[in-house]
Amino acid sequence: MDHLLPNICEIALLPVEQRISKLRSDYWIEYTRAQEALHRMEELLNHPQKIRMPNMLLISPTNNGKSMIVEKFRRKHLPYTSVNQDHEVIPVLTVQMPSNPSVRRFYSTMLDALGAPITYSTTAQYESIAMKLMKVTEVKILIVDELHNLLAGNNNVQREFLNVLRFIGNTMKIPIVGVGIKDAYLAIRSDDQLENRFEPFILPLWKNDNEFSKLLKSITMVLPLQKPSSLLDPEVRSIILSRSEGIIGEIMTLITRAACEAIISGQEFIDRSTLEKTKYNSPSERRKLYESIIN
Repeated sequence: MDHLLPNICEIALLPVEQRISKLRSDYWIEYTRAQEALHRMEELLNHPQKIRMPNMLLISPTNNGKSMIVEKFRRKHLPYTSVNQDHEVIPVLTVQMPSNPSVRRFYSTMLDALGAPITYSTTAQYESIAMKLMKVTEVKILIVDELHNLLAGNNNVQREFLNVLRFIGNTMKIPIVGVGIKDAYLAIRSDDQLENRFEPFILPLWKNDNEFSKLLKSITMVLPLQKPSSLLDPEVRSIILSRSEGIIGEIMTLITRAACEAIISGQEFIDRSTLEKTKYNSPSERRKLYESIIN
């Protein structure tokens, strides 16, 4: 099984149920654009403080790798106890923009992430405590996921939130990474000052090119199959790309289900016939199915 990474060889020898369980869990796949995004976030984390800190806007279609990149970065910089052991240090603070945005709910989410889920009576109190705790815990970078949710609020709410982001960046002198679909850029673009500070970083849909080949090769090495799969075969590549519509989350779902099929059948590798037998609907097919039900 020299087609597999050493640690995956051990998994490939486990019983069927355990192998399938491992397959269905989250695991990191190396690819160039993800590494570039992580490198840029690392640069921001270590950026010296200045009046106008640089920011980043990580944009991609839904299910195209944003959350995995953020989680990979967060896990590399987990909270730890300070040298004096008198407080916790949280270098990377990750929060999610509320689906029904309000500044108070946003600060409440921040306090939860900072380990202080306390209720206060006014937004000003939430803001004051959040700023104090960020300083105490030595936050070096703030990541705001689902930033496009900001557009769910009216124009006044949107302006208020953009002012909050500017205030946090200016007060704390830390970089902010906004994460979301293309609508996140539309939200930031409505504020000239923030647009100049947030540098877009785009994760495009996958194409049938050399980078896609590298991705499939990386995936082949982490699938606990006892025989090498034919993912790099031109026909197989084309099927994967077409059915997944170039979305990495869909690519992984399709290949994972095909790998489970290969394990259960005893074939132990993925080829065209395995993909054709795999039960999987593309995003477009799921939308059509949903529309047929409601219409």
